[in-house]
Amino acid sequence: MSNKKIVKKSKPKANLKTDWDLSPLFISDKDPRIEEEQLIARQAADKFITKWHKRKDYLSQPAALREALKDYDQWLADHGPNSRVCYYFHLRTELNQNDPELRARFNKAKELAVSIQNDIQFFTLRLAKIPPKTQRELLASPTLADFKHFLEKIFAEGKYTLSEAEEKVINLFHETSYSNWVKMIESLISSETFEGHSFAELLATVNSRDQETRAWAFRAINDILAKHADVAEAEMNSLLAFKKTNDELRGAKRPDELRHLSDDISSEVVDVMSQTVAERFDLPRRYYELKARLLGLPNLKYYEKSVPYGELARNFDYDESVNLVDKVLVKLDKELAEIFRGFVNNGQIDVFPHTSRANGAFCSNMRKIDPTYILLNHTNQLKDVMTLAHETGHGLNNELIKQKQREIYYETPVSTGEVASTFVEDFALEELGRGSNPQDKLRLVMAKLDDDVATIFRQVAAYRFEHELHQTFRAKGYLSKQEIGDLFLKHMKGYTGAAMEFPTGTENWWVYWSHFRYYFYVYSYASGLLISKALQQIVRDKPDKISLVKEFLATGSSASPDQIFAKLGLDITKPDVWQAGLAEIERLLNEAEELYNETKDHKIK
Repeated sequence: MSNKKIVKKSKPKANLKTDWDLSPLFISDKDPRIEEEQLIARQAADKFITKWHKRKDYLSQPAALREALKDYDQWLADHGPNSRVCYYFHLRTELNQNDPELRARFNKAKELAVSIQNDIQFFTLRLAKIPPKTQRELLASPTLADFKHFLEKIFAEGKYTLSEAEEKVINLFHETSYSNWVKMIESLISSETFEGHSFAELLATVNSRDQETRAWAFRAINDILAKHADVAEAEMNSLLAFKKTNDELRGAKRPDELRHLSDDISSEVVDVMSQTVAERFDLPRRYYELKARLLGLPNLKYYEKSVPYGELARNFDYDESVNLVDKVLVKLDKELAEIFRGFVNNGQIDVFPHTSRANGAFCSNMRKIDPTYILLNHTNQLKDVMTLAHETGHGLNNELIKQKQREIYYETPVSTGEVASTFVEDFALEELGRGSNPQDKLRLVMAKLDDDVATIFRQVAAYRFEHELHQTFRAKGYLSKQEIGDLFLKHMKGYTGAAMEFPTGTENWWVYWSHFRYYFYVYSYASGLLISKALQQIVRDKPDKISLVKEFLATGSSASPDQIFAKLGLDITKPDVWQAGLAEIERLLNEAEELYNETKDHKIK
């Protein structure tokens, strides 16, 4: 059915830049500065190693440790483990995942990075093994106050840290035992086309308002996923085995323990959030029942869960998306708007899909000195406006941290990383709803609920799927693609209820869901949005409180999530915070049902 209508890119009316300008990193793949930078990166690491490898004073003396930490921070800021070259070739391969020369260059850059990281990791490994009594003395020292949380994290991770030699071996085998598997599946799927349409375009097309068109796209996606399901089975079992071995070597008692440690959040907090959300799976079930009625269907099929209700009389091409996000940010804070305009005008957003390009969307940055880059797959739908707002939130988070923190704190824990993105996204959809008639208001509320249900309930279901996936693998030793698919369907059905059908082929949709390869990452979408809603309410009540939100976003990794949220009066160790966010979802759902009753064309039976 090659005559099916696929949304293609349109030329921006305002002549906006729509491709990445990577020249702030390197002019081209042949830029001689690439080799120069790699040589300098190696030399910079050697200089640090020469100064500190044989010294022991920094392991007990605050003044010496402060000097060492400042040197380490400066090394990260200036070069890190071949950071700029790795960043450049990471971005280049995202634009063309099937170019073997690019992949080779990226692999060589990462080999040098691993070599440097292996040589320099003695520093943090030795810090991690400082005796507990000395740790407490160092943490209490005013001399180390601005490095305190960095040390707290390292000391906490010390419980799971292996010897220097063992850590080096794990680093060296990480690429072949883990990363290459993930890249293989992503590359195989991204290179697929069906009747001239890329996989990303097909994923967008299952959201078509035309039932026949989305069914056609579903069959095409199924064919592609079924083609690669056997390879994905081998890949997933290898990743599960890799994780099991790593956990056993480090003494982690549960599969997600090291993820939570890395995210600087307790497993207990995540458990409370996950359980609180699961106890309200009645909300997504109600939502999908309402959506099926609105679409005139007896039930929704799984691939139809994100089909938009109705059509808004608005143009959602890239120009309109940019204008909307800009308008939202101007209302929130002029500085945030200026940062966003820099992304748009400086070639920091790559906009449109094409074959061999990475699917989905992301925001990427590596060091304070380097630009933030955003990748979209913009197909002129409402969800693309929201995606731009979402990834812009991540970018704003990056830029605010740059202003306030040392390089050593230039990162956002996964547990808080989705707060900025969902904060901007929610205000963008709210802006769309201003002055709308009841029918359009209903469409927008449904669009908001689409996003909220996917971000909170679907991701918690995915998190629970991951738990059972790892636990079942550890009990059995190997899982077939059918077994993986059965577990996937179990948890997807668990949150959607009887309103959702799962046609044959749906059992393979875990194959392309890349987050499962990054081990328990998905919980952060739910926690981030629920916390974001609390912050939104603060700003709606008192717009000048945006300064508190900016302060929060600028914290980076200089404080734990518990500490960050406590400053805002939120205790994330209690169900109350999560229940408050869920109450907002229920309020929107109630509003949608009321609007449904108000319209002349529909009546709830």
